[in-house]
Amino acid sequence: MRSDQIKQGIERMPNRALLYGTGVTPGQMSKPFIGVCSSFTDLIPGHIGMRALERKIEWGVCAGGGVPFLFGVPGICDGIAMGHSGMHYSLPSRELIADIIESIVQAHRLDGIVLLTNCDKITPGMLMAVCRLDVPAIVVTAGPMRSGRLHGKRLALVRNTFEAVGLCQAGRMSESEAGEMEMETCPGEGSCQGLYTANTMACLTETMGMSLPGTGTALAGSAKKMRLAQLAGERVVDLVREGVTARQIVTKQSLENAIRMDMALGGSTNTTLHIPAIAHDAEVNVTLADFDRLSRETPQLTLLEPAAETVMEDLEFAGGIPAVMKSLETLLHKDCVTVSGRTVGEIVAKVPPGDTAVIRPLDDPVAAEGGIAVLKGTLAPDGAVVKQGAIAPGMMSFTGTARVFESEDDAMTYLREGKVVPKDVLIIRNEGPKGGPGMRESLALTAAVAGCGLGDKIAIVTDGRFSGGTRNLSIGHVSPEAADRGPIALVRDGDEIAIDLPGRKLDLLVPEAELETRRATWRKPEPKFTRGWLARYARVVSSAASGAVLE
Repeated sequence: MRSDQIKQGIERMPNRALLYGTGVTPGQMSKPFIGVCSSFTDLIPGHIGMRALERKIEWGVCAGGGVPFLFGVPGICDGIAMGHSGMHYSLPSRELIADIIESIVQAHRLDGIVLLTNCDKITPGMLMAVCRLDVPAIVVTAGPMRSGRLHGKRLALVRNTFEAVGLCQAGRMSESEAGEMEMETCPGEGSCQGLYTANTMACLTETMGMSLPGTGTALAGSAKKMRLAQLAGERVVDLVREGVTARQIVTKQSLENAIRMDMALGGSTNTTLHIPAIAHDAEVNVTLADFDRLSRETPQLTLLEPAAETVMEDLEFAGGIPAVMKSLETLLHKDCVTVSGRTVGEIVAKVPPGDTAVIRPLDDPVAAEGGIAVLKGTLAPDGAVVKQGAIAPGMMSFTGTARVFESEDDAMTYLREGKVVPKDVLIIRNEGPKGGPGMRESLALTAAVAGCGLGDKIAIVTDGRFSGGTRNLSIGHVSPEAADRGPIALVRDGDEIAIDLPGRKLDLLVPEAELETRRATWRKPEPKFTRGWLARYARVVSSAASGAVLE
């Protein structure tokens, strides 16, 4: 065992003395040492219930014959960080989490690890770490929040708070109505109710085989989630004894299964950052081209919030991820192994079909293509992404006039002042991985646009990114970004922008000679941060097109 390096031999007497100082018994010295990495925090609804899950995981590790050691990593709630300078830190925290886990597991020579997670950047950060380390590991996602209720109406975070801001600004909702709604929208623990980034990553983690079947949609606070946590603790000890490590599970084929699931669900565009980053640490090649190829081949089978009023609890009761995998069976790599010890094919063989009101069969899909499209063209030579599964049919092709902003904040001010008009294309630049830095999410802006009734009349194009809760024609991850002198840096007010989702095109309709003249006078903006973590991050982060990993 890896842990023998700190436990065996006379020369390890000081190491053992320190371990005995933690309360370890002599009998435990011969057992596998299992890390229980928790992102518990009082700051995030998705994480407040983790103390109970930590206990269940520890019980499972002990029942399996291992010794559990709890340690923590930080968590940031994107919803709370949204709309101010704190959002600069969200995506970069993914790298910090991966580095912390690598440091602890390597320094203490842990044999295996259970990763207790839930929200946006935490799940991919944890997966990046264990793929980098290639140790036995299981992920336990803490589960989705139940929907809120008010006056008999079901509530979910994005539609009933973020988009309500736009309704208030448009005079279509009173402040007292909004106050009632904000008190009831989030009724307790769990990740936000829709198919936003946190829940998308939970579903994809199960699909790629790194969580036990059923984990991705099992609701926060449920007995089912408790049982899955305990079973994960038991199973990770088996993985240590069997020598099954993360890279045996996270392969090109299993990541393709995860991308297909993303397309079938109509999940968050942030997966186009996270899956390539996980692949990078697993030393597997996954690119935006894989997303586009698999999107064209994989129909969308569900329609969930923010694209509809169906939420995660509906997907759970319809059969969860195993039932979606059943519908996708003929498209999946069924020989992929999973942490359960069964292959994808063996799992799917025992699953009954799901509720077709929520999970459509392959021959009767919601849409013929997957939920995400990758666009290229003169405005995005290296690619851009859009959640096409949450766009009105009439907006699949759109040509409009550029209104250029140097930050999300400037665009939000312009919207509040009532200056946005139909056929506008809001160009928001200097929000990419380097230029942001940190690639802030623009949910506050996109939700306000939807709330004030402009969602099907304008487009938003940015080198930043969007929340999984974003809908309408919102195109992000434009690469190269403005800070890398990409074409988005050259756009001016009044330029025409052409968007063609079926043709996968995003074009700036300006002659090349004019663009060359603009390039000659372009000057890189001064960095927004000159000290601290974000200044370092901006110097070494890669393009969004390659997952915004650190180089």
